[in-house]
Order: sequence, then C-alpha cells, then structure tokens
Amino acid sequence: MTFLRFLKDKLLILIGWIILSALMVFMIWLTPDLQGFMDNVAYLLLLQLFILFLFFAFDYYRKKDWYQQLSQKEDSLQQFLDEADTEEEKLVQEYINQQVREHHQLMQQAISNQKDQKDYVDSWIHEIKVPLAAVGLILQSIEYDIDDDKYILLQNEVQQIDEHVEQVLYYSRLDEFINDYLIQEYSVKKIIQPVIRSQANYFIQKNIQLVMAEEDAQVLTDGKWIAFIFRQLLSNAIKYTPENGKIEVLITQKNDGAYLQLKDNGIGIQSEDLGRIFDKGFTGENGRTAQQHSTGLGLYLAKKLAEKLGVELTAESQWGEGTTMTLFFPRLNYYQESR
Repeated sequence: MTFLRFLKDKLLILIGWIILSALMVFMIWLTPDLQGFMDNVAYLLLLQLFILFLFFAFDYYRKKDWYQQLSQKEDSLQQFLDEADTEEEKLVQEYINQQVREHHQLMQQAISNQKDQKDYVDSWIHEIKVPLAAVGLILQSIEYDIDDDKYILLQNEVQQIDEHVEQVLYYSRLDEFINDYLIQEYSVKKIIQPVIRSQANYFIQKNIQLVMAEEDAQVLTDGKWIAFIFRQLLSNAIKYTPENGKIEVLITQKNDGAYLQLKDNGIGIQSEDLGRIFDKGFTGENGRTAQQHSTGLGLYLAKKLAEKLGVELTAESQWGEGTTMTLFFPRLNYYQESR
C-alpha cells in the first residue's frame, strides 16, 4: 500500500479535524475578547495539520511491513502472516491465517485424492492389458473359424480399445514425465517402424499406400515417448485419409536438426480449426463428422509430450487436400545459437 492510498483511508480523520477546526474558528469569531487572536489561528491550524501528517507518516511506516505482507499476490495462500501489531491487525491476521490453514488442508486432501485416483487408474490400466492381450490371442486362434469381415471388425475394435487404454496410461503419466524418460541417441526409422507395423491392418483395409522415407536420422530423445507421439499422428492420418489414399513419411537431416514429417492426402483441416487442434478435448469439424469420433486427447498429448522432450510439433493443412504433421528434433546447441 502506498502512502497516498494510506491517506485516502484516513480521509474521515482529516474531515473530522477540518470540522473541529472550523468549530474552533467559529467559537473564536463569536467571542469578542478573542477576536484579536484570529491572526494567529491560521498559523495554529497549519501547525496542527503538519503534526497530523507527521502522525500519519509515523503510523504508515509503523504498519508498512504489515501492508506489504498483505499486498503480496504470489503464494498468498501459501504463507502465514506474522507482522501484526495492533489488536485489530492481529484479529485480521488470525482470520487470514485460519483461511490459509484450511486451504492447506483442502489442498492436501485434493492431492491425496488425486494420487489415490491416479494409482487406481494406473492399476486398472495394467490389469486391463492382461485380458486385452488374452482377447487378442483368442481372436488369432479363431481367425479361420469366423467370417473375414467379422474377424476384421473384432480386430479393429480390440486395437481401438488398446489404443484408448494407451492414451489413458500416457495421460496419467503426463505430470510425472520427468521420472519416466531416458534420453538416448535413436534412429528415427527404428522408432517409427514398429508403430507403422502395428497399424498395418488399417493400411490393408483402406488400401492406403505408404511411402516410406529412404533417409534416416539420428536424434537424441526418448524412443518410447516419441513412438507414442508418432502413433497418435499416424492414427489420425489413417482415420482421415479415404480409401485408396496415400500417406508419406519423410525424414530430413538439416543443419539445425532432424525433421520427421507425416503427410496424407486426406480431408485436411479447416483453417478455423487448425490453430486449436492441439487443445485438450478439441475435436473440430472432422471429429464430429468422422465415422470414428475423436476424443480430442491424441494431439493434445502429442503436443504436450513433444514440448517436454524439447521437440517441436507443428501442423500444416489445406482443406480437402491433406495434412502434414512435422516433428522437429533440434541439435543440442540449436537453441543457444538462435538467441
């Protein structure tokens, strides 16, 4: 609180002083024997005003630490007050400290509940993967006992469930990312090839042509997380590419780093949606009209994880022509040179 704002709060005291001073002058004016004293009244009033302002200044600097503590906006609900002097300030201080204590208790309870929920989700994910794997094995064993169309339908549904479970797993680990990654040198092709093979049935069913890059690049990253990111991008590309379409994977090594691009000739993204595709829960026009409705989590997770890895994920698209997703892996000294 500034001194001027402090004086504003003391306005009633100033008004009271003015009223009392006016009454004193009026009484002197009504007393004949004191009319000669009127010449000294002005000096008396000025002296009183000066003393009053000295009192305000002393009072302000005495309470300055208290006001500064109240004015702190950062961590306002994390720190207790301890600068109160007067009984009024102590009353306010105790009230605020009680609110801080209750806030701490609520936060601890919320954190505890969130941890319990996360532990349950993690446990559920690991538990559900066992029956999912069993269903996959059973499905393979009856491949020749059921119609091809039914087998393909079941295979797709099981894979969709597996992908959604994988999304939940990585989403739950997003806040604890720092405890679950290992930066090493990887071949980009060795990271993405298993992901492409896992989506082979979709390429076959939709008769989508895959053009794989001949080049390769070595990058410093975490292979597991990059594989998950690429899987989200590839899944979207397949989903929004029509039958007999084409998906192209490009790997380019440049001076500033390596580029991994995924191009498709699908329906593309409308210009008004392009800036929001990485927002959490955003599905856009494509997600609402596609046969397989989007959750709005895939690209959000891909963007967040890429940022944590120091990888830049960008999108370019033309409505009705296709989309290009680019992962840029900078050299270690790229950001230092660009400053």
